[in-house]
Amino acid sequence: MKRIFFLLIVIVGLYLVFNRSFHFPVMQASKTDGTAAITKQTEVISVDVANVSTTIIPEDRPNLKAVYNGKQKLSVKENGDAIKVSVKGKWFHWFNWLSFSEKNKLIIYIPENYDQNMKIDLGSGNVNFSGESRTNPMKLNELSIDIGSGNMKLKNLEVKQFEHDGASGNVNVNSLKAERSSFDLGSGNVDIQHYVGAIKADVASGELDIQMDQLTDSIQLDLSSGNIKLDLPKSADFTMKGDVSSGNISCNFPLKSKEINKGSINGRHGSGKHLIQLDVSSGNIHIF
Repeated sequence: MKRIFFLLIVIVGLYLVFNRSFHFPVMQASKTDGTAAITKQTEVISVDVANVSTTIIPEDRPNLKAVYNGKQKLSVKENGDAIKVSVKGKWFHWFNWLSFSEKNKLIIYIPENYDQNMKIDLGSGNVNFSGESRTNPMKLNELSIDIGSGNMKLKNLEVKQFEHDGASGNVNVNSLKAERSSFDLGSGNVDIQHYVGAIKADVASGELDIQMDQLTDSIQLDLSSGNIKLDLPKSADFTMKGDVSSGNISCNFPLKSKEINKGSINGRHGSGKHLIQLDVSSGNIHIF
């Protein structure tokens, strides 16, 4: 009898704990913010969030400001030459999926004249980052974005080094100039418009659609399954090496020293200054 009474107490206690966690106001979405000073010594802004849609807005301001609307905990910390913005689940968030919703949003305002490094790490969710315009882009030294699952939209940026690593989702880029860029995506689509600079992309499954405003450096594109569309300026000088294990290659450019075999194409356009390497295991390549 005592055992039954004890089990009833345990069951009632667990019920109260779960009921309190899921229904008390502490679980309701709330709005919080935090700020950090940006100085000449600030070398990196780090953003580490899980299950949050994040928007980064450059504007005329002296400091960083983060505004978060959701059920998790916002933290903005200064540590020497680094500023870290993080949003993490509280102790009662046993299930991450309960924390994610359209209302779970983070907006980070940064000085438009900040020109050092940014590192963005998202467990899942979306990231949007835009400069003012194509003629007045946001300029950075290095920009690194790591997304577990979600979409990325970038616009009007100029960086020396850009790195993207995503497990799944879509990448949309409009107006990006970089000395070096790399895109690594497990599953999804990559759509890049108005790009200038060297680029390396590796996609396991999906579509690669890239439009270059200028060809100033090398291009290396690898796709396991899907299609590649590469739009080059008419004046581009390049040497092309393309291979498809299963699929087709087509090129609208008149190539010199042209060699076309089943599943491969080699040739030169203009002076052949920049190397373009294209490799598809299963799919098609179209250069125009």
